[in-house]
Amino acid sequence: MRKFSFPDLAEFQIFKTLTTPAKTQDFLNSFPINFEPEGETCRSPLQTLRHGTAHCFEGAVLAAAIFWYHGRPPFLIDLETGTHDESHVIAPFREGMHWGAVSKTNHAVLRYRDPVYASVRELVMSYFHEYFLDTGEKTLRAYSRNPLNLLEFDDDWLIAEHPLWGVHDNLVAAPHEKIAPHALRLRPADSIEIRAGTLTEWKRPRR
Repeated sequence: MRKFSFPDLAEFQIFKTLTTPAKTQDFLNSFPINFEPEGETCRSPLQTLRHGTAHCFEGAVLAAAIFWYHGRPPFLIDLETGTHDESHVIAPFREGMHWGAVSKTNHAVLRYRDPVYASVRELVMSYFHEYFLDTGEKTLRAYSRNPLNLLEFDDDWLIAEHPLWGVHDNLVAAPHEKIAPHALRLRPADSIEIRAGTLTEWKRPRR
């Protein structure tokens, strides 16, 4: 694996202290959610650090950058839902033979995963029962079969001023593994789960 690019950039010096995935997750948790008040964004790690907010994709890409800084592969996994829900992106990592993930979200679920999962599929399935709408409908349908390695792209993804739609689109277009047949009848989440799902960490700013 090639060495991390731009290690001397001032904004990236914070990476030195983020020596574990758990510390990386704590760092991401300190970022308010990017509610995209001026339209959709897809920021590079440098731009995310400068703006001080992040949504799931931006948080995952920033986590991947931190992983690469410390010699881990900068991976992304796409969690794909039905058309009436929003997909999610996580930054997976390995400890020995087991997988975990860093995840940026505004809700009480779909968060960090300790590295206790024997495969990518096991890791993804840990999100299945928590992924539902306010109606209780469970919506996770597929996941990118192989983690997308950001080393396949030019290192510009670390510092780009332009949106990373190319990375985003490659992730979405990657081969996905279906979780279950669409015709499968799933039991809705319980009402107490739905109520718990309304808990958010960051409130949308008033205009």
